[in-house]
Amino acid sequence: MSDGPRKLTRSKDRMIAGVCGGLAQWFGWPADRVRIAYVILSILSAAFPGILMYLVLWFLMPDEA
Repeated sequence: MSDGPRKLTRSKDRMIAGVCGGLAQWFGWPADRVRIAYVILSILSAAFPGILMYLVLWFLMPDEA
């Protein structure tokens, strides 16, 4: 049973800031797949939008309690 909606938080399973790990936990996906998808999407979008989005999420997502 859950205590309400899941919160999107940065994960302790982190490579840099825990953003991809937090997204993986929120969606219920493996963290490695989210990281690989992030890298591929960043490369295909000329890297800048992916880096900018990561930085925004890093500052907006709270740390996991």
